[in-house]
Amino acid sequence: MFSELLKKNPTLSLYPVTHESFRQYGRIVTEYDFSSWLQTMAEIAVPDSGNMYVADEPRLSKSPLADAVKERLNGSMPIQVGYCNGNGSQLNALEYHKTPELNLAVTDLVLLLADVRDVENNTLDTSLVKGYYLPAGTACELYGTTLHFAPCKVSDKGFQCVVVLPKGTNQPLKQLPAKADGEEKLLWMQGKWLIAHPESELAQNGAYAGLTGVNLLVEY
Repeated sequence: MFSELLKKNPTLSLYPVTHESFRQYGRIVTEYDFSSWLQTMAEIAVPDSGNMYVADEPRLSKSPLADAVKERLNGSMPIQVGYCNGNGSQLNALEYHKTPELNLAVTDLVLLLADVRDVENNTLDTSLVKGYYLPAGTACELYGTTLHFAPCKVSDKGFQCVVVLPKGTNQPLKQLPAKADGEEKLLWMQGKWLIAHPESELAQNGAYAGLTGVNLLVEY
C-alpha cells in the first residue's frame, strides 16, 4: 500500500509512521491492547459523503480501555474518546490543541502534519506539511506542538480513526474574544486553534485563512 501511495504522490513528502522524522510530531503507542475499540468501530459506519467527527462515543469512552488510557497516558485527567470517520483526502486546514492527542487508525490512512513552531504571524506554507501513512491498528500520540487535521483516506472505502483528547476539547466556545488579536484569531472551538486554507469551506465559514501554497491532496 505505502509503495503505491508514494508512486501516486510524487510531490508530497510522504513517509511511513515508523520513519525517524515522525519523532518531531509524536510517537507510536504500543502499550495498550486496542482490540476492543477496533471491534466497536467495526459497528460504526463511514458516512456516504464528507467527514463525521464525534467527540465522545460512550461505547468507547466508557470502556475499561478508556480508563487505562486516562490513568496512564493522560495522567488521570478526564478524557473524551470519540472518532473521525469519513471520505476526505485533502488538507483544507490544520489545527492544534496544546495538549497531546491519541489517534488509532481503524483503517489504513494518512495524517498530514506540521510543526506549530513553524507558524509565523498565523501563517504557514503547506510546503512544510508532511504526510505519514498509518496501517490499520496503529496508534500514535500527537504532541501538543503538532498541527494536524482530519485523516486522509487511501481507498474508496474511506477512513476510520479513534480520537482521544482532554475532555471538553472541540466543544463550542462560550464566548469569542470581542477583539481577537494574534493567536486569538485562530481560536475556533474549546482547546482548538485552527488555520484554514483559503480554498476550504472552513475559510468560507469564517475560519482564519492562514495556510498558503497548495491545498494538498492525497492520491490513492
